[in-house]
Amino acid sequence: MRSMAVRSLKPTPDAIHEARVHLAAALRLAVFHELDEGIDNHFTVSVPGRSGQYLILPFGRHWSEARASDMMVFDDRGATLEGSAKCELSAWCIHAPIHRIKGANVVLHTHQTWATALNMLKENRLLPATQTAAFLTHEIAYDDEYQGTADFPTEGERLAALMGDKSIVFLKNHGVLVTGDSVAQAYRRLYKVERCCRTQILALSTGKELNILSDEVIAAVNAPAEMESHPGTERDDLFFEAMMRVLDRELPGYRD
Repeated sequence: MRSMAVRSLKPTPDAIHEARVHLAAALRLAVFHELDEGIDNHFTVSVPGRSGQYLILPFGRHWSEARASDMMVFDDRGATLEGSAKCELSAWCIHAPIHRIKGANVVLHTHQTWATALNMLKENRLLPATQTAAFLTHEIAYDDEYQGTADFPTEGERLAALMGDKSIVFLKNHGVLVTGDSVAQAYRRLYKVERCCRTQILALSTGKELNILSDEVIAAVNAPAEMESHPGTERDDLFFEAMMRVLDRELPGYRD
């Protein structure tokens, strides 16, 4: 019988360091792609192998200066476990419950321009009028009534319940929130959401009627291709690795 290697469930220091590096890279990329609001909004990543513990950039640091070594660790109670800063209230109230309830490794929340602009409209649905949007529309849940600032964990619990099995939530009059199994997957979703929102708003600005793809075409777009040489998770990794190479050239230092 052929022997099978058993993968250790215990996280290695390398896995935790990689999570820190990828989080720092995502924050800097958000600045590079104009998805940030300076020091506001939040990206969090579950600490590999540590249940209920999350990495986050300390509040007050500009996202463009994020480094792997800067990341603090907080828990489900909002208590700081590593680092000297306190976890920003809304980050704890939104992110910790979503990590816990949905089992998401990565939670990204922004007020990025084009997604927020779409969510200012009464009719804020992302329409399957492009190929990229057709990949995303079935992943989106909609929070149709702004509830105010997140001051209690019940807000994160409410959003987790609203999301169900979706990976993206559009927050009316607020912004967007994306989850993923990896930083690469979540950031690629966030990036594509912004591109789709921008394209839709630009098309709507012409005053002309949009050509919406049929349900049959949407189903075909989302069907796995028999000859596909790069499955989704590999595409996520290739995308993020390429973006990190851009950072290494344009905004280095995040790996420190």
